[in-house]
Amino acid sequence: MRPSGLTRRTFLGAAGLGTLALTAACTGFATTGSGGMLFLSTQFRPADEAERFRGLLGKTAPGVSYVTIEESPFASQVRSQVGAGSTQVGLLGGLHGDIAPLADGYLEDLTGLLADLGNRGWPAVYLRLARAGTDRTWYIPWATASYVLAAHADALQHLPSGVDATALTYDQFLDWAIAARRANGNRPMLGLPAGPKGLLHRFTQGYLLPSFTGGQITTFRSAEAVTAWQYFRELWANCAQSSTNFDFMQEPLASGEVRMAWDHVVRLVHASEHDSQDWRMLPAPRGKHGLGYMAVVAGLAIPKGSTDAELAQRTIGALTKPEAQIELLRSNGFFPSVHTAIPDDLPPAVGLEADAVERQQQAPGAILSLPPVGLGQREGEVSKVFKDSFRSIVLDGADIRTTLDQQARVLQGILDELKVPCWAPDPVADICGVG
Repeated sequence: MRPSGLTRRTFLGAAGLGTLALTAACTGFATTGSGGMLFLSTQFRPADEAERFRGLLGKTAPGVSYVTIEESPFASQVRSQVGAGSTQVGLLGGLHGDIAPLADGYLEDLTGLLADLGNRGWPAVYLRLARAGTDRTWYIPWATASYVLAAHADALQHLPSGVDATALTYDQFLDWAIAARRANGNRPMLGLPAGPKGLLHRFTQGYLLPSFTGGQITTFRSAEAVTAWQYFRELWANCAQSSTNFDFMQEPLASGEVRMAWDHVVRLVHASEHDSQDWRMLPAPRGKHGLGYMAVVAGLAIPKGSTDAELAQRTIGALTKPEAQIELLRSNGFFPSVHTAIPDDLPPAVGLEADAVERQQQAPGAILSLPPVGLGQREGEVSKVFKDSFRSIVLDGADIRTTLDQQARVLQGILDELKVPCWAPDPVADICGVG
């Protein structure tokens, strides 16, 4: 399970179990296994991750063969099979953005299954997502991840007096970055993942713009968006300039090159391996409209015409038990979607991150954002709009209003071609429009 564009390193130190010899199944998907119901998923595609998950699946749901596929052809494959009345898979797994576009006509209603599974502690916001804007449940939340702040004691000592690190505003975050820089001989202590493979665009999409404007796409070129980008310029002036080389923030944090950073939970966990007592993981700051945060939510769904709907339901039940959720965290590094305690024998950062993620979810005025939904292979083009805006406005000093107007036209052109509804935090509309 990964955000778009993320080449992930499994962070719990599990040993690779060998290389899978991938063969082409009759479905045309890459798979291994000894037959049984096919579980088609966009997740855990690297061979070592897939093999570890197959080990978990073998213990929890015997008779299921795990099949992986890229995000782009996932929806088209499901639509073509269901549409032809020849579904060849029994169970589906993917991110919200992979599954939600299939809700209209291609998935079984799982409302009854959700009731049968009982109260496993799924956050209400995840259950709302699983309904995909309807009154029925189309997938069962499976696992999740998010982004948080990491701060070492060296940076925490420069937190402005009276400021609560777990309830920062963006102004306080900037004041903290300035104070830390000044106390460090004018060398910034803050770093951001602005490298070629970094996820800084998710900060803009899911954190900065929602917090400042209340939206992502419908408020893209608003006056409040201009203010957000002005803020970003000020924040960047207090960031390590080598941030443009940072892909995974755990590396510069662990080396001491920076002492505070924002990044995906997977990309922060190794930072605290050697001095865990000196680290804190913190929720993101809040702005005028609230605390914007991005959730990467994966779910399990059953396609219409499933080859074995009964086994698919039992597999969903097994994979959403707390013990299976913890095993998934242990093996492949994504957090449980159900409420369960994090064991003490996992890396200390995991528990710290879990606490920060929960604080984000439960913060008053929290604004849930999602990675783009329903864009398929065009998602990279939308993310490029945010990357290009950052490069022009923050790195090159271009006029903010002019840049946003230019990039809004690019963004609107993509959305006009795709004719997709907006995704959180923007309100649902038949066709998403840039505002």
